[in-house]
Amino acid sequence: MLNKRIIVCLDVRNGILTKGIKFANNEDIGDPVESARHYYESGADEIVFYDITASAEDRGIFLDVVKKVAQAIFIPFSVGGGISNLHDMHNVLNAGAEKISINSAAVKNPALISQGAKEFGSQAIVVGMDALKVQESAQIPSGYEIVIHGGRLKMGLDALAWAKEVENLGAGEICLNSIDADGTKNGYELNLTAKIAQAVTIPVIASGGAGKPEHLLAALTQGQADAALIASIVHYGQYSIAQCKQYLNSHGVNVRLYW
Repeated sequence: MLNKRIIVCLDVRNGILTKGIKFANNEDIGDPVESARHYYESGADEIVFYDITASAEDRGIFLDVVKKVAQAIFIPFSVGGGISNLHDMHNVLNAGAEKISINSAAVKNPALISQGAKEFGSQAIVVGMDALKVQESAQIPSGYEIVIHGGRLKMGLDALAWAKEVENLGAGEICLNSIDADGTKNGYELNLTAKIAQAVTIPVIASGGAGKPEHLLAALTQGQADAALIASIVHYGQYSIAQCKQYLNSHGVNVRLYW
């Protein structure tokens, strides 16, 4: 059985590590390069770097910061934010990333997923999905709507339908973030995560809401996720990666324990 992964998320704004709640009220909390090195040395399985305002500001990602992070760690590294074409993808991979994460650009131009998969391989293409709980309707039968630009713009697109399309277009992985749970530390949105995980065959990363190891366990078991993305739980020192992994291991979840 494949190990479940613990992935640390670095949200970066203006080159500084930041954290918010439900995509708002962000505060700067440190240096992304030093943080990435610390989490790598502490046993993270992967690092995800998001330039969280690149898309909304219609600019490219800060490649200099990406290069510095890539030089500091030796685990898979995914980068997202402001990536809107194959040239951007190529630049990010050249800067040292193993994976490209696309979100807003993929919703606006779904062909970008298949283009990226053809050019760089499906394993390099991660599609981020930001979903907001809404009233179920004919347009949004799952009750979860896709939003873009850091949660600022509703798209009238059903999250479950979009997940299936993403897989069909060639994405190698989905990073599923609940806007409602993001940064709350009250636990992942398990209903949404399980729905998506059951609907696709590619790996699904649960994102948004981790506050204690029990939440990771729920996401990886009840939510059927292949990996759990964490941020606040480690950024503010409540738990270490080792503590999270030891808890998961003690509850029968296969994780990489030795680093």
